Amino acid sequence: MKNVKNVKNVKNVKNVLEQLNAEQLAEVKRQMTIYTQGVQEIIPTEELKLKVAKSILENRPLKIKLGLDPSAPDVHLGHTVVLKKMRQFQENGHIIQLLIGDFTGKIGDPTGKSVARKPLTDEEVKHNARTYFEQFGKVMDMEKIELHYNSKWLSQLNFEDVIQLAGKITVARLMERDDFEERIALGKPISLHEFFYPLMQGYDSVVLDCDIELGEPINTLIF
Repeated sequence: MKNVKNVKNVKNVKNVLEQLNAEQLAEVKRQMTIYTQGVQEIIPTEELKLKVAKSILENRPLKIKLGLDPSAPDVHLGHTVVLKKMRQFQENGHIIQLLIGDFTGKIGDPTGKSVARKPLTDEEVKHNARTYFEQFGKVMDMEKIELHYNSKWLSQLNFEDVIQLAGKITVARLMERDDFEERIALGKPISLHEFFYPLMQGYDSVVLDCDIELGEPINTLIF
């Protein structure tokens, strides 16, 4: 199925590119050169090219999402890498959606953890989120972004909503995460609430209706 989808993406890109003039084609190439530099992986590359081309053809900016949990009061060096990439999209006229995971932050991101992360209190989340915003402004133009907090929609879900959401993914799929596999191999427990974390990440993307999402490779398992 993956190969079939890739072939379809290539055909779609070709169809869109045929509608562009020489100047627009040059702009697609210019933007793709910028976006593909300094990244570990693009899934899939042809899909990114298609979205950039359609954006230029329709004169419509893309929605670029970056979700971060305020798990600590200070950002680290790794954040600057992805923030600079977001700024590149911003400088090309695209819409930046900065999502602060104030709801998911209280649960704890299991990514890369050999044990369950300690949940944060409401006060800790609010404090860290405030400092994040101040520090991100040193890299990005914060006046030209959409700022969102996922508690706005996640806190509105009832238990029936959660069950329906959970029915859209299997435990086997979630267990493909390296961090979960490692903990099982080491005989360390995985709490049930940690399985809901990637589901909430995926739900965030649906609510924001984003075109492109930046993040860690592990986040590809949420779709």
